[in-house]
This record gives sequence, structure tokens and C-alpha cells, in this order.
Amino acid sequence: MRNILNQETTDTSGIAEAINNLAGAIRENGLGGGGEATDETAAAADGAEGGVGGVDFTDTDALAAWLTAAKDKAIELLPQVIAAAAIVFIGWIVARIITRIVRRALGASNLDKTLVNFVASLIYMALMVFVVISALGKLGVDTTSFAAIIGAATFAIGFALQGSLANFAAGVMLMIFRPIRVGDLVEAGGILGTVEEVGVFATIINTLENKKAIIANSTITADNIINYTANGSLRVDMTFGIGYEDDMNKAMKIMTRVLSEDERVLDEPAVTVACNEHGDSSVNFVCRPFVHPDDYWDVWFDTHKRVKEEFDSAGISIPFPQRDIHVVSGSTPAV
Repeated sequence: MRNILNQETTDTSGIAEAINNLAGAIRENGLGGGGEATDETAAAADGAEGGVGGVDFTDTDALAAWLTAAKDKAIELLPQVIAAAAIVFIGWIVARIITRIVRRALGASNLDKTLVNFVASLIYMALMVFVVISALGKLGVDTTSFAAIIGAATFAIGFALQGSLANFAAGVMLMIFRPIRVGDLVEAGGILGTVEEVGVFATIINTLENKKAIIANSTITADNIINYTANGSLRVDMTFGIGYEDDMNKAMKIMTRVLSEDERVLDEPAVTVACNEHGDSSVNFVCRPFVHPDDYWDVWFDTHKRVKEEFDSAGISIPFPQRDIHVVSGSTPAV
């Protein structure tokens, strides 16, 4: 035992002697070597001579006691450090497993991938915060203040981002109930167009004019949503007028034949061709076929063209607004 103590004393004496020699060299030559020592150099040398942390390195007994206390403290904290590291490592593994399970469960429910990834990442971060706080508590750190800070920060962030959180909540509702899907022709938030993306905070719609509209999700859910493609078919409402002197039955047969020859017109529901109105200048007929949403405008344009051509071939007129004026001869104008 005495030999060990002597050896430790010899080691600490060597360390103290080296530090004192270094301090002397700094005082004599300066930091740059070969020059006068500056005030800062002298202060550094004095600090080195006085020791570190209040320990005088020239006193070998004091240095040995300081090293022994540091070693004892490290040995005392070692189990806590190991336990904290184990908590972080095991917690990281558990958080990854839970996140993977949640991701698979949400993926099996046919939710949007963006929402699945966002929720999974949110759960992972929350679990890791809990793990880190638990590890700090194992090290003896008072975690009560951390919980209070996290709670206050969450409240402040939620208050500052209440608009964004409203959009996020609306995005979650859109992804769960799916009133609109990518590729649908919809009217939402006052915009008519094709849905390109349903995001967590906003939805992107390409308008019929090929403009990209980015609409906040809360705006969409706060208003009426009209989905033109959800039912798989759309009714094309068209109106055609003929003159009062023309044959109504003949005109109805022509319109029915034009629609029946168009392969894009669906058999079910059945086509409707009927007299709708006795207008000021014409007898008006409604023509209502059902088509797939993608064929809507093509059928609209082609039907108007073909009906006009068939009416011209059959001698049926499509009158324009006109007014008959009857003049009574011999009338005396009022004075």
C-alpha cells in the first residue's frame, strides 16, 4: 500500500513540476517565444501556478486529494450515466418500433401517405422527448422545470400558429373522410378545377384555365364542396330551340339520334329529350345525356355542332330573338 501511495505522490509531483516549468517559461519568454511577456501572459502564468479550480498544483497532497475526489465522484456517477445511456438507447429502439407499428396501421387504413408520415414523425418526436426527460431525471436533473417549459412552449406555439393548426385539423379531416381525391373535378373554396394534391395544410387545384390554385384546408372545409366526379358520371344539360312553325317530333327524333350515335353517352341513366319552354322566339327543348366526367366538355361541344348540322339538313330552323311589329294604318298620333 505504501509503495502505491509513494508512486501516486511521485506521479503528481511530476505533473506539478511540469506545470510549474511551463509557467516559468511563459513568464520569461512570452507566448510567442523570445519576447517580453505581456500582462495577459503573466496572468495566465500566475493562474497556472495557482492551479485549476482552486487546487494548488505545487501542493502534491492537495492535488492528490483533488484527483482522488474526482475519481470517487466519477465512480459514484458512473451507474447513473450508464443507466441514462441505457434509457436513451432502449427508448430510441422502442420509439422506432412504436412509430413503425403506427405507420403500418395508418397505412392499412388507406390514409394519405403525407398524413401517415406526418403523424408517425410527430409520435416519434414526442416519444424521444419523453425518453430524454427520463434520462435527465435519472442523472439527478430536476425535470419538473422541463415539463413546465415544454407546456408553456406548447401553449405559446399553439396560440401563435392557431391558423396553421386549423388548416392542419382541416387537412386531417379531408384525408380521413376523403370528400375530394387527387384527380377529382371539384368546386371547393370558390375554385373549380382538378385536384392535384391534398396536403396537410393546403390543397392544390388546377383550374380549367390551367392555373394552379393553393387553397388553405380550413377554407375548403368551411364552405360547400362539390365533387363532380365522385359518382362516376355527369349529366350534360343542353338547350336547343326551334321555330314555332317547325315539326317538334322531328326535332326530338334528331336530337335523340345524335345522342344515341355518340359512344361516349352512357346508356344508364337514360337520355332525356323533352320540350321545356315556349320562349319568346322559339320552342326550347332540353337535351340531357349522362357521360363520364372526362368526356363532359367533348360531348357538350360535339353535340351542339351535330345538332345544328342535322337541323340544317332537315330544314329545321334555330331562330334568333326577334319581334313582330304591327303598324295600324290611318291612326292619328296623340298630341
